[in-house]
Amino acid sequence: MPPLTLTKFSFAISSQVILSNKRLLLPILLLLCLAYPPIRSLTLTAMSDAFFQVCVFVAATLFLYYCAIDRLPQLELGTLSQKSPLLEVSFASLLGALPGCGGAIIVVTQFTKGQASFGSVVAVLTATMGDAAFLLLATKPLEGLLIILIGLSVGVISGSVVNAFHNADHLRPAKNNYTDDCYNRPSKALIMSKSIWQVVLIPSVIIAVLIAINTDFSSFDAVLANAITVFGACMAFIAVATWALSSKGQSYQDVASEEETITPPSKLYKVLQDTHFVTAWVVASFMLFEILITFAGVDLKAWFAHYAYLAPLIAVLIGFLPGCGPQIVVTTLYIQGIIPFSALAANAISNDGDALFPAIAMAPRAALVATIYSAVPAILVGYGLYFYGI
Repeated sequence: MPPLTLTKFSFAISSQVILSNKRLLLPILLLLCLAYPPIRSLTLTAMSDAFFQVCVFVAATLFLYYCAIDRLPQLELGTLSQKSPLLEVSFASLLGALPGCGGAIIVVTQFTKGQASFGSVVAVLTATMGDAAFLLLATKPLEGLLIILIGLSVGVISGSVVNAFHNADHLRPAKNNYTDDCYNRPSKALIMSKSIWQVVLIPSVIIAVLIAINTDFSSFDAVLANAITVFGACMAFIAVATWALSSKGQSYQDVASEEETITPPSKLYKVLQDTHFVTAWVVASFMLFEILITFAGVDLKAWFAHYAYLAPLIAVLIGFLPGCGPQIVVTTLYIQGIIPFSALAANAISNDGDALFPAIAMAPRAALVATIYSAVPAILVGYGLYFYGI
């Protein structure tokens, strides 16, 4: 077969693979970047930084979190509502403020079953930051806690205001056959990654901590420094590849949201699922920024500094996108010092994370209106912080 024909054949096969699973686009692009000499070093560094600066700390934070909270209880908000509407809205906001999207999904599900008010839906979606909260807590814990407190407070206020103007069953669907039962099994890639993580997690945490305190490995041994960079890049690729192979990746939801919970529940598998998901989006963000700066000459930090007044608005608009993936990109921008805290807060309030997918499926009108309502406090808080100089 002639070389040109072989190239066309390979491209056709790759196109078919990507179309069948859109998640595979990321690991394929990473391999192409590694195979292209001019950006090989840039790619290795970006992937290694994503692993040691983010992925490892996210995994450790998730492990501690799931050990502390084995699973969220299916609490009945209807009982709290009978005691006090404010108590119901406050508890809904608390569930939303918890890292991840589990609390928000609980409230949305109970709303469709007639056990929660529409104000609780607005409260929980306003307070939810989704999986981006894990990323922020792992890298900037003080800012992460502050964002959670802001989301919790704004959620309580927003939900109470909505309940004052709307009945509890406002926009509640007449009938809902949704079930939150899940029969997902761990993929072969996830099972293999579990064995790898069990070996490398502790050494990776040690290296990540040393990097965090500005240890210069090249001053000890250049070979050691290069080995650590290659190791970090390999682990990042394993995480991305596992994420890509753990889902069919046929829809936007498959790409932008985390996998369904393993049945029976497993803390370790859940930690790995969420870690791989966050890592994939962080690696994509790191690579995009490096390529834009290196080849396109685009300085995102300078751009946002020049048009700083647009940052909160852009963050709010990104928050409208369902899933945690786009929100992780915003959080990554903040961690890298590209956007201000005001934009991060605006996005955290406006975004609904993965909870928006079941909300759209179960109560589409309520999901749309609740999302619009959450944009109002997001803009007010975002620009309030911006004009305050934060």
